[in-house]
Amino acid sequence: MRLENKVAIITGGANGIGEATVRLFANEGAKISLWDMSEKGRELAEELIEKGHQVEFRKISVADRKAVFQAVEDIKEKFGRIDILINNAGIIRDKTLAKMSIEDWNAVIDVNQTGVFNCTQAVSEVMKENRYGRIVTAASNVGLRGNFGQTNYVATKSAVIGMTKVWALELGKYGITCNSVAPGFIETEMTNAIPEQVKQQMLPLIPLGFWGAPMDIAYGYLYLASDEARYVNGNCLVIDGGAARE
Repeated sequence: MRLENKVAIITGGANGIGEATVRLFANEGAKISLWDMSEKGRELAEELIEKGHQVEFRKISVADRKAVFQAVEDIKEKFGRIDILINNAGIIRDKTLAKMSIEDWNAVIDVNQTGVFNCTQAVSEVMKENRYGRIVTAASNVGLRGNFGQTNYVATKSAVIGMTKVWALELGKYGITCNSVAPGFIETEMTNAIPEQVKQQMLPLIPLGFWGAPMDIAYGYLYLASDEARYVNGNCLVIDGGAARE
């Protein structure tokens, strides 16, 4: 098993890409702390525990800095270390620039950008002590090409790509790698809200001709979290079927 006895925090782990990642990492032998605001995370943890996996659920908003730091301290006390952080939590509040409220802007920045900062800052201190770590953050291919009606979301995804490059420079000397993953069109509860007509219009942008599945991204997370990627640092892995980016 590629993650045997590794301790992993997976944020936004209750649904979609996060759920697929929790299931995959559990099957690969990781001890998982699943963070989410949805009670589905608790149900998922209980299901996996019944199957013999080591999974705990914590109802945490990554935007709550105090809660993040307390949880990291608790996990360190429980497991003795933290090997992997998957910054997967994210939200959308899509509006055009003219219609976007400051509340919409702040909500997305707080979770998708500041939340990533909170988690990474807290966890990296634990990783430094053990001279080992894998930090993987959810970006998006729209962070590379832009997207209509997503000023706030695109801003955060562009930001985490840049933040990851900085952290790769700062944390590499401690044996910590920092990378991001940029998904394209992935079938999740979030994208299910997109009208079918709009989805069909998007298909021609994907050379492979189909939308990705959450597990496609989970496998990207797995590679970057594993020792197989020990020399991969500061990169953004695009997983989007070759979708047009210009």
